[in-house]
Amino acid sequence: MESGVVAPIPENELLQSYGLWSNDAKASNAVSPVSPLPEEIISRMSTDAILHTHDKKQEQQDKGMELPKLLEYMLCLVHLAVFGIFGVLTRYLLQKLFGPSVARVTSDQSILYLDLPSNMVGSFLMGWFGVVFKGDISSVSEFLAIGLSTGYLGSLTTFSGWNQKMLDVSVNGDWVFSVLGFLLGLFLVGYSIIFGIETAKGFRWLLKGLHTSSKSETTGSVNKWRINSFQGHWVVLIVLTLLLALLWSLSGTLLGKEFNSHKSGAQLWLACVVGPFGVWIRWFLARLNGRGIGRTGILKWVPFGTLIANVSAACVMAALSTLKEAVNTSACTTIVTGIQFGLLGCLSTVSTFAAEFHAMRESRHPWRAYAYALTTIGVSFGLGTLIYSVPVWTRGYK
Repeated sequence: MESGVVAPIPENELLQSYGLWSNDAKASNAVSPVSPLPEEIISRMSTDAILHTHDKKQEQQDKGMELPKLLEYMLCLVHLAVFGIFGVLTRYLLQKLFGPSVARVTSDQSILYLDLPSNMVGSFLMGWFGVVFKGDISSVSEFLAIGLSTGYLGSLTTFSGWNQKMLDVSVNGDWVFSVLGFLLGLFLVGYSIIFGIETAKGFRWLLKGLHTSSKSETTGSVNKWRINSFQGHWVVLIVLTLLLALLWSLSGTLLGKEFNSHKSGAQLWLACVVGPFGVWIRWFLARLNGRGIGRTGILKWVPFGTLIANVSAACVMAALSTLKEAVNTSACTTIVTGIQFGLLGCLSTVSTFAAEFHAMRESRHPWRAYAYALTTIGVSFGLGTLIYSVPVWTRGYK
């Protein structure tokens, strides 16, 4: 795919008023998370936007420090995989914490669906690490920024799980509850990222006041932790590769031990094994954000990469749910649920969706936010109804 710069969207002035855009910045990292390809600028609205600008790459070339493309890819993939697994584990813990067994706040047959807490927490943290402090994290390591935003927060949140829970509610005839579930979920994640951005800006202001007299010391401490050498990148790559191998080995071993028990632990370990593949697919799809349709690039404001990731994951999850109902065996349930929770949960994302929705809603064209949300939810739920609900109704699986 040919790399290039996509023209900025007309929301720059508004983003600047929110402290999310700087005209004299050499990189747009403060606006959004990173792109799937280091040399590409995708969309400054998308939260899968930019890793390197051409100015920064030129600066690296002048210093003779430009990383080989293969090393960049390897660093991106290993960061995404490791942080993606951590996102899966965190989502599972939040499900258990707020679910029927502990806090009893969420449940399978409620508009307060099981993944609501993780979607809210992930959207809140996206405001911190994917928007306000994105540039600071990137100044230490741009690959760390990839891991945190696209890897961890993208996997901590899941759109396909949200959509499937609303399908489970509607398949029993509770259509009002499913509509309320989407409205409530959109409201809560939308305000979670707003709360995250505002608290992060307040924390940044507080830090700025505390370090006004010691600006040089602060800059020095950041430079101390910056990874800007070949040796540093290779060390990070080796450490994270070993960590990924350990996580995969541990997950595979525990999966083998617990598979026959058909407990949720087996589903979790399978999810950890397949989760990174979902993150990688979403990362590659993100290059479609900001490119529009056709050679003329119409509808550039639509983040098609995120849209395709969420809709496709929701459809595949619905299909697997139909398979699970049709086969109805313990082994099938364990395998399907693990794939749904890991691969499809990591392929779809709410934190990115929430950030894009917020940027559009606060722009000169707020209708775009609601058109984007309605398209994502409407298409996913409509196709999910055809794939899952109709077979359940006609064949009487439930």
